[in-house]
Amino acid sequence: MMGSWSRATRRCVIAAMMAASVGATLSVDAFSASKSKLDRELNLFGEVIQQIQANYVDKPDDAKMMEGAINGMLAALDPHSSYMSQKEYERMSEEISGTFGGVGLEIQAEHDAIRIVTVIGGTPAARSGLKSNDVIVKIDNDDTDGMPLEKAVDRMHGAPGSKVTLTVTRKGVDAPISVTLRREIINVSPVEQRAEGNVAYIKVTTFNGQTAEKLAAAIAATKKAIGPGLKGYVLDLRNNPGGLLEQAIAVTSEAVAKGRIVSIKGRSKADTTDFDADGSDLMKGKPIVVLINGATASAAEIVAGALQDDKRAIVVGTRSFGKGTVQTILPLGGSKGALRLTTARYFTPSGRSIQAKGIDPDVLVEEKVPDSVKAAAAEGALTGGEQSLANHLRNPDGEAAEAGTARSIPYVPENSADDTQLNYALDLLNRLPAGTLQVNVPRPAPELASRAPAPPAAAVVPN
Repeated sequence: MMGSWSRATRRCVIAAMMAASVGATLSVDAFSASKSKLDRELNLFGEVIQQIQANYVDKPDDAKMMEGAINGMLAALDPHSSYMSQKEYERMSEEISGTFGGVGLEIQAEHDAIRIVTVIGGTPAARSGLKSNDVIVKIDNDDTDGMPLEKAVDRMHGAPGSKVTLTVTRKGVDAPISVTLRREIINVSPVEQRAEGNVAYIKVTTFNGQTAEKLAAAIAATKKAIGPGLKGYVLDLRNNPGGLLEQAIAVTSEAVAKGRIVSIKGRSKADTTDFDADGSDLMKGKPIVVLINGATASAAEIVAGALQDDKRAIVVGTRSFGKGTVQTILPLGGSKGALRLTTARYFTPSGRSIQAKGIDPDVLVEEKVPDSVKAAAAEGALTGGEQSLANHLRNPDGEAAEAGTARSIPYVPENSADDTQLNYALDLLNRLPAGTLQVNVPRPAPELASRAPAPPAAAVVPN
């Protein structure tokens, strides 16, 4: 019988528990009741499998059935718990490290097609002439129409030295373009930086194993490039899906000198861990503006929430995604892959949960979104945040974000001249008087909910 204990085993367990404490009777009864209920459910599961094996029209694939059952069980918990096959687990590990065998493309699914978002410089894809917005119609000889994004990514990853042929269509070019690429080790930097006059612009695209180290290098590089006239930092977390908790904590420590960063709370009230800044503060108190939008999620929200609560930065943009849970990767024995399991909720320094709610910006600034992107959003290609996901966990504070309020389509213009949010941030920092070490604004009021408001005079707190 599936999941059953022998009577002898059960008697031994109960006897041991009762011998440990006279008052253990209630816990034993509760334990036995829970075990009995689980036995009944497992018996039902076994009976369903037997019926399928005996009566299904075709001989079923047992491994495929079990994987589907596991995925269904995890999907019933929340949208972020899932099962990874061994291959998927290995690929995730590569992505976390920031180094993998591939061709150098960032892609996304759009209208049942695979579109190139970014061609990483110095990679096989860049040398082949592939461009952003090219649509991949074939990978080797397989059409991509309706191909899941994960499968497309998997097809382009591979051993260095192996080859893959991509066929793309390009706007303005009649015939499809085919290129054969030889895979290489791709090093994806999660941090980009440049000087915008006397302001350091730093974009963090993900929180992998290299993020804190790369951010430290970016801070040093922009300090050197700008010199003593450095006015402050724009930390761009837009479209950042998150990543490693430890990296979010390390990144925040590079912007604050002391104080709480995040608290992690598990099922039990006693299962709480607080994380504080380590005092590195590489930004040395210089003003910071953090940019967020509807696709700023998870670890990126930890950073934005900590800097906002600590009054260390002004948060500009639109409401973030609202993923306030922590997932733990639990490898399964015998090369059976791993579980990605939600094990805790996180709380910002002030004790607030952003789960299914998101972070409201201090100043609401919306981008002008092209009609084509609006059309994709209307057809469901872009999500409405955590609250729109099936089986999402509720906010423990009982607060839920109102649909359509303060969250916009997560769009960032390719041309910085058209980037309303970035230009607002630059304008704000450039208006600060010399010697200013801290910026602060009150929480957003309804009158601030307009496109590109002028930086308020109250935003400046001189040293």
